[in-house]
Amino acid sequence: MQNKHQSSTKEFSKIRNFLWPIYNYELKKLIPMFLLFFLISSVYNMLRNMKIALVVTAEQTGAEIIPFLKIGAVLPGALLFTYIFTKLINRYSREHVFYAMLSGFLIYFALFLFVLYPHHEILQFDSVADFLRQHIFVTEGFDGLIALIRHWNLTLFYVLAEMWSAVVLSVLFWGFANEVTKVHEAKRFYAIFALGANCSGIFSAFIANIVSNIPYNPSLLFEQNTQWVFYQLLFVLFIGVVIIGLFYWLNRSVFHMENVSSLQIPKKSEHLSIGECFKYLRQSRYLAYIVVLVVSYNVVYNLADVMWTEKVKQTYVNSLEVNAYMNQVASVTGMIAVAFAIIVSGNAIRYYGWTATALITPIIWLVTSICFFAGLIFDRSFVMDILATFISNPANVVLFIGSMQICFGRVCKYTVFDETKEIAFIPLSRANQRKSKAIVDGLASRFGKSGGSMIYIILFMLCGNITNTIPYVSAIILIAIGCWIYAVYGLGKMVNESIDQELENVPVEPEEEPKK
Repeated sequence: MQNKHQSSTKEFSKIRNFLWPIYNYELKKLIPMFLLFFLISSVYNMLRNMKIALVVTAEQTGAEIIPFLKIGAVLPGALLFTYIFTKLINRYSREHVFYAMLSGFLIYFALFLFVLYPHHEILQFDSVADFLRQHIFVTEGFDGLIALIRHWNLTLFYVLAEMWSAVVLSVLFWGFANEVTKVHEAKRFYAIFALGANCSGIFSAFIANIVSNIPYNPSLLFEQNTQWVFYQLLFVLFIGVVIIGLFYWLNRSVFHMENVSSLQIPKKSEHLSIGECFKYLRQSRYLAYIVVLVVSYNVVYNLADVMWTEKVKQTYVNSLEVNAYMNQVASVTGMIAVAFAIIVSGNAIRYYGWTATALITPIIWLVTSICFFAGLIFDRSFVMDILATFISNPANVVLFIGSMQICFGRVCKYTVFDETKEIAFIPLSRANQRKSKAIVDGLASRFGKSGGSMIYIILFMLCGNITNTIPYVSAIILIAIGCWIYAVYGLGKMVNESIDQELENVPVEPEEEPKK
C-alpha cells in the first residue's frame, strides 16, 4: 500500500518529498492556481469577519441573530445561487460562469460600499420591527428574528458574504481545480493549495490592521468606528478584479486549447439539474457519506461559532474592536495552519492514508469542544470563583479557550478537511463530480449550517436566551462528531479502493517534462 502511494514521487529526495514534492514542469500550473486560491481565500476571510462584526454590533442585536440569518436568509440564498449556478453551467463554459458570478458579487459589494451602508440607518425597517416585537414576536427567543428584519440591509450583506464561500471558493474554484487536476497530482497539489488559504488569514489580518489605523476622514460619510468598512471593502473590490484577471490569464496561458473541451459543459443530454443531483444522492452511498461528513462538520462549527461569537460580543463593544479581534484570531489561525500544512497536511495522507488524515479534524473538534463548553457550563459556578483567586478575569480564559477551538478548527478545515474532502470527489466521473459538488458544496454545507441554526432557534424558543442553551448545545455537538467519525470510516474504505486502482495505472513522473 505504501509503495503505491509513493510511486508517483519516489524520485524525490527525502527532504524534497516531505516539503516540496513538485516537479519543475508542474510549476506553471501550480503557482497560478495557488495565487488564485490565496486571493479568493483572502476575500473570504475579510468578508467573514466583516459580516459578523457588522451584524452582532448593530443596534439591538447580538449573536442570537446569526441562527435566524442562516435559516431565514442564507438557506434561501444558497438555494437561489445553486439554481442560478445549475442554469448557467448547463448553458455556458465553467470559465464564463466564473466571470459572470464573480462580477455579480463585485457589483453588489460596490453598491453596498457606496450607497447601501452609508445610508443604513435610513434604510432600517424600524417601524416594522417595532410592530412585530410589540404584537407578534413578543418573547425573548425572537430577538434575533426582529434584528434580522430591522437590519435587512446588513442581512443581505451577510448572505452575499456567506455565498462567497459557498459559490466562489467551494463550487467555482474547487470545481475548476478538480476538473484540471489528476488524483496523483491532487495528493501533492492540494496540500500546497491549502497554504494559500492559510496565508490568506495572515494577509487579511494585516489588511484589517492597516485600515483600522487610517486617520478618520469625515468626508467619507462614515462614522469613526465604521470607517474601516469603507477601506476594507475597497480592498475586496480590488482583489476581486485581480482574481478575474488571473483566472483569465490562467485559462489562456496555462490551460490551452487542448483543455477547452474538458472545460466545456457536455451535451444537452448530460445537463445538470437539481432533481438529477438528488437522484444521484439517493443512489450513491459514496456521496451519502460525503454529505454526512460535510453536514456534521457544519453543524459542529456553526454551534460552536455562535457561542464563541457571543463571548466575543460580551467582551468587545463596537464593530471596529470585534473586527480587530476576529482578525487577530484569523492571523494566528493562518500562522498555525501554515506550519500544520507543511508538517502534517501534505504528508499525512501520503504516509498514513485518507482515513487517518480525515480523522484529525473531528478528533480535534472533540477535544476542544469538551474544554470550551466545560468552561461555559462552569462559567458562573464555584469553580470560576476558585479560579478567580488565581486569575484576574476568568472569563477571558474561557474566551481564550473558545478562540483556540475556532482557531484549530479552522486550521483543520483549511488543510486536512478540505484536502481529504476534495480528493474524495476526484475518483468520480466528470458528470458525477458536478452533481456531487452541487449537492455537497452548494446545498449540504448550507443545510449543515442551517441545521445548527435551527437547533439554536428551537432552543431559544424553549430556553429563552443563548446562555441557557449551553448544556444542550454541547450534547448535540458530541452526537454530531460521532456521526462525523462514522462517516469518515465508511467513506475511507471506498476512497482508498478508488485511489489505489487509479495509482496502479499511473506511470512514474519524469523529473522534467518529456520532449514532444
